[in-house]
Amino acid sequence: MIERTPVLNILTYLVMISGVIGMALPIYLVVVTASLPVERIGQTPPAFLPGGELFTNLATAFERSGFADQFMNSLTMAVTIVIGKIVLSTMTAFAITYFRFPLKGLVFWAIFVTLMLPLEVRIVPTYAVAANALEPFQQILDWLYISDAIAAVTSIRVRLEWNLLDSFTGLTLPLMATATGTFLYRQFFLSIPNELADAAKVDGAGAFRFFVDIAWPLSRTTTAALAIIMFISGWNQYLWPLLITTDPSMHTVVMGLSQLLPGADQRPEWNIAMAGALIVMLPPVLVVFAMHRLFIKGLMGGGAH
Repeated sequence: MIERTPVLNILTYLVMISGVIGMALPIYLVVVTASLPVERIGQTPPAFLPGGELFTNLATAFERSGFADQFMNSLTMAVTIVIGKIVLSTMTAFAITYFRFPLKGLVFWAIFVTLMLPLEVRIVPTYAVAANALEPFQQILDWLYISDAIAAVTSIRVRLEWNLLDSFTGLTLPLMATATGTFLYRQFFLSIPNELADAAKVDGAGAFRFFVDIAWPLSRTTTAALAIIMFISGWNQYLWPLLITTDPSMHTVVMGLSQLLPGADQRPEWNIAMAGALIVMLPPVLVVFAMHRLFIKGLMGGGAH
């Protein structure tokens, strides 16, 4: 057992305070910049106290960016991704934990390895799938000469196509698979005592009933933690919506934020851009504040023992 000394306590608090300052200072500077008139930006010495133009700049940023429709697009995208990820990850983790099938360990590690592959690495093949989600099935038909056989009999060439570009399906479906969620749920399901599963079997509960009535309700904190993480991830998506959408009506709020950045031949209005950044970060902040207790419990691995 390690005894905590006053010096160690002081060092611990200093590290924690430094971390808080390091995270809070950029946000404070964004608030200060968003509250200043454009003439005050870039002056020497720089301003460290808020000005009186915050609400004016917020209104200007909201009007210029078209946030009204983009907020709904981002909200729809983020919520759909959260629901899809939770459904897929719970079913996958439950199957890996409680079912016996060949190569179960290999399947889990194959899923886990994808944690090391960010979206930027997978962007080209993912875009190819979104351009035609049925292309793999078309290739199977071609490899088995089924397309040729159908064409020979009916003179009709079968071509399977499902274009996900410029659609909410394309924005959300490729991002629903999550190794993070599968790993979190698997770790939680492993913490459920085997006696609980055995008792459910004795009472005549099948796998689905055990999942719905016992495993899923017990995973409330894990679900809350995953929902917050995935909501923030879905809300902050920029590269994927930028590639998958060309219709302005499908743009997300993060894409709208880029419209507030000055062009090469424009006067920089960083106060408006920072005001837009405050608007964009508001929903994730509210979600974290509303669910922070469940979020912490979920990350702490609140088991079912």
